[in-house]
Amino acid sequence: MSRLQDLFSRKKEKVLNVYCTAGYPHLNSTLEVMQAVQEAGADIIELGIPYSDPLADGPVIQASGSQALANGMTITTLFHQLKGFRAAVKIPVILMGYLNPVLQYGFERFCAHAAAIGIDGLILPDVPLYEFETEYKSILQAHKLDFIFLVTPETPELRIKQLDNSSSGFLYAVSSSSTTGLDKDFSVAENYLKRLRELPLKNPVLVGFGIKDKQSFDAACRYAAGAIIGSAYIKALEKSSDIRSATKNFLNSVLSPS
Repeated sequence: MSRLQDLFSRKKEKVLNVYCTAGYPHLNSTLEVMQAVQEAGADIIELGIPYSDPLADGPVIQASGSQALANGMTITTLFHQLKGFRAAVKIPVILMGYLNPVLQYGFERFCAHAAAIGIDGLILPDVPLYEFETEYKSILQAHKLDFIFLVTPETPELRIKQLDNSSSGFLYAVSSSSTTGLDKDFSVAENYLKRLRELPLKNPVLVGFGIKDKQSFDAACRYAAGAIIGSAYIKALEKSSDIRSATKNFLNSVLSPS
């Protein structure tokens, strides 16, 4: 059983996935941030690989990625930083990035190195389903890496079922067709999330984009197994020089009992 399967078999609701950018706020902050996120109560870490053209990312995550690139973060550096991280970080860790840098590194080489250090899965939003099925799926399966597809309010039902069938770990439900981090009226997404909940999906659903505080996290969790917070956490890091304190305070505000 994979770490993600184990998590969702034990925890059916209020699963919190926290996005952080590798190499942010400082080049060597990656492990410190990951440990702080785990200690503060997150269930999954989604570790962003900074890229110069991040199509799905809003201004906050773009800025953190630009800073990380300026700090010197590369895929090679990240894998070097993560060697041995499983001694301290026990929760599932997913790498989120874009296909071009992974292809430059070598897709199979990337998967082999990710699996060797204990990464659980990948999110690459710009991988088309057909190419995934014909070129990449067998490589991911050989290295026992989960692959998570994204669906949006505009994704037709048949397509949702196809993406769910090709995903493993969980299905990422984008709350609206925009970039991350923008303020949204979450109630607009409720009908879409209700529809998703009624479909016979094989994967648990986590909701992302626009989840920023306890109110939006709880709202998403009414319709899904959990939610993903990114931009709001990056903002919390941006405003503090103390990573552990900023992380603890932010996640406490999200996870505090009603």
